[in-house]
Amino acid sequence: MSAAPMPARSRKPARTRSPNPEATKQDIIAVATREFAQNGLSGARVDEIAAKTGSSKRMIYYYFGDKEGLYLAVLEEAYKKVRTDEAQLDLEHLPPAEALRRLVEFTFDHHHTSEGFIRLVMIENIHHGDYLARSKIIQDLNVSAIGELERIYRRGLAEGIFRRGLTAIDLHWQISALCFFNVSNRATFSQIFRVDLTSKKAVAALRGQVVDMVLRNVLKAP
Repeated sequence: MSAAPMPARSRKPARTRSPNPEATKQDIIAVATREFAQNGLSGARVDEIAAKTGSSKRMIYYYFGDKEGLYLAVLEEAYKKVRTDEAQLDLEHLPPAEALRRLVEFTFDHHHTSEGFIRLVMIENIHHGDYLARSKIIQDLNVSAIGELERIYRRGLAEGIFRRGLTAIDLHWQISALCFFNVSNRATFSQIFRVDLTSKKAVAALRGQVVDMVLRNVLKAP
């Protein structure tokens, strides 16, 4: 009598690696974004990123050179996404005050829902912007953002509704500062003053106040 066949050993299905190099790179960047945002440049581990993407350290180094190259790619992708989304607003077809309002609302909403982006910017500031300065991609992306604000401001001046004496850099700084602080400091601010700044009511109120502050600063006094 022949022996009964041994039961097949169950195997966990292996993660299928995409044959598309660009898809693989994007997968690595997506996981690396979460790791760098959570742990910073020094705390993130390439081994962990490789394990979570089903790739290898060798593959990551092949695509990005080293850990710092991967971090820079993450920064570039983060800025690329916000600027790409911003470009979809089609602001040139709106009156200047409404275009500025829409841009502020977009920036507030993006930052509110993108804590990872805020953390990456905070981490890069810890590094004095050294890695950001190496990227021509990020510099070019931000030039386009300033250009959009410049066009809105000039249209407002031409229509006589915006006051003179401001620059697009001024406006970008003010919008960024107000929207950024809402995310970067909400945990400490909430604890210190015992308020819940994450509730829908609080977020809606802050959003409206940020928009009003920017517009009041830019609109010509009646």
